[in-house]
Amino acid sequence: MFLLHPVAAAAAPNSPTNIPVIVVGGDRDYPPYEFIDKNGQPSGYNVELTRAIAEVMGMKVEFRLGGWSEMRAALQNGSIDVLEGMSYSVERADEVDFSQPHTIVNHAVFARRDSPGINSLEELEGKSVAVHRSGIMHDYLVNKKFSGRLTLTETPADALRQLAAGKTDYAIVAIVPGMYIIRELKLTNLIPAVRNVATQRYCYAVDKGNAELLSRFNEGLAILKKTGQYELIYNRWLGVLEPPQADLRTIARYAAVVVVPLILLLGGFAIWSRALHRQVALRTADLTREIAERIHAEEELLLNQQQLLQADKMAALGVLVSGVAHEINNPTGLILLEVPTIKRFHADAAKILESYYRENGDFSCGGLPYSRMREEIPHSLEKLHDAGKRIKRIVDDLKDFARQGESACNENVDLNTVAQAAVRLVEPTIRKATTRFSTEYDRHLPRIRGNTQRIEQVLVNLILNACQALPDPDRRIDLTTSHDQQRGVVLFRLRDEGSGISPENLARLTDPFFTTKRDMGGTGLGLSVSAGIVKEHGGTLKFDSHPGRGTIVTLSLPIHTEEESA
Repeated sequence: MFLLHPVAAAAAPNSPTNIPVIVVGGDRDYPPYEFIDKNGQPSGYNVELTRAIAEVMGMKVEFRLGGWSEMRAALQNGSIDVLEGMSYSVERADEVDFSQPHTIVNHAVFARRDSPGINSLEELEGKSVAVHRSGIMHDYLVNKKFSGRLTLTETPADALRQLAAGKTDYAIVAIVPGMYIIRELKLTNLIPAVRNVATQRYCYAVDKGNAELLSRFNEGLAILKKTGQYELIYNRWLGVLEPPQADLRTIARYAAVVVVPLILLLGGFAIWSRALHRQVALRTADLTREIAERIHAEEELLLNQQQLLQADKMAALGVLVSGVAHEINNPTGLILLEVPTIKRFHADAAKILESYYRENGDFSCGGLPYSRMREEIPHSLEKLHDAGKRIKRIVDDLKDFARQGESACNENVDLNTVAQAAVRLVEPTIRKATTRFSTEYDRHLPRIRGNTQRIEQVLVNLILNACQALPDPDRRIDLTTSHDQQRGVVLFRLRDEGSGISPENLARLTDPFFTTKRDMGGTGLGLSVSAGIVKEHGGTLKFDSHPGRGTIVTLSLPIHTEEESA
């Protein structure tokens, strides 16, 4: 459990929800990831990403940016709850717990324009190199027993200043902050000599054992990636080195591209709705006491309102997901195309390397001993190929999830397919919650009549609730589908070994705004919305639970018959 700090506790009584404030630490001089802007406020990619996670997870955060060494010490002594940007290493993992990476950071060797050319980190041996004190490259070079002269600086900007002034031969700084600082400080005599000497996973970090807080940041990050908001934040800060300029010209351009067409679209729908309303009024006047005509007019108005709401909610998301999916599919396709070629190349090259290894003993390959790389490279290539296929599958699921569907429940739905897609969507949360997740799908399951997207929304909510109910990863979650031929329904059953639900709360689970997780940011709308969707499909949602013994949720939906099609 994360603690409420004294400064946060003082502010908590003024909050209507009394949510604890999470103190987030970061580096004040690491642009564009995190820095203090000209107005003295925390800014940068990490800061905006943290605010977005806090918003979707219902958390309150307070930022404290300072010197990097100071912030690392603050996490250890409990002055802050989480570091919003810390590069992963095995050594650091003994001190803190890391989230899923939210960015990959590439480090570069910077040199003066008149410096001799270099091609690798090994060529820096015997040279003087400036690095950020306590940064990941400081740790990396120390662990490698770097034989050159290290000049430690308080900030990456100081390292580049010393290099520009001729006080060191080279400097090692992350490529994006390095290019940003060179531009801002006008250090025109510096260039990146080697653009990628080390690649690090950039994560959130919490004190060892603070699994609950880490899980909330992981879940929030997954939601942002699923909705496309993460991609917008990433592109705004890291997609280009030129920071966004919020001038009138930019605002006008965005207004012309986004706001004006949206207003025209909504205006068109409003005019259309008004015209239909006028037609309905005329028909009602002609048939004053015809109840059927009045009902028909009301149904038309309701249909138009649903179309307006759906267009407003899904238009932007649909376009965004399609664009992002296209951009992701291009590099994913390249990965899936090139990895088999690399695997074949490695298989041929391995014979030569093995012969050299047997004759000359161990040697360095890619910065690591060949005796280690010979075992890891085939596994890494296989994992890379599997990861490419998994990315493609997830992108396809996201496109299906975000696709605008009809509100009418008139699709021919395979419940097994929908359940498998829902599991893939929340797979990161499942892996964090339990190591004992099992599925059993009935291979002869009849189809049902419904709306694929809305049924998937119900299954996602049920699986997430089961994950949140588990007190530790050793508890089970079992998912099964089956067919009750006598009742004419298909069944989706989810059993968890969680903390269970008390009898007084069991009857209120589907009430709007009722939640037992208010202190964790719960809204009480998930099961309420799910129950409404199930009712639209003519199904039932049943909960069987006992405190301390887990919960069984059973969703039943009527099967589709030929008589219904006729």
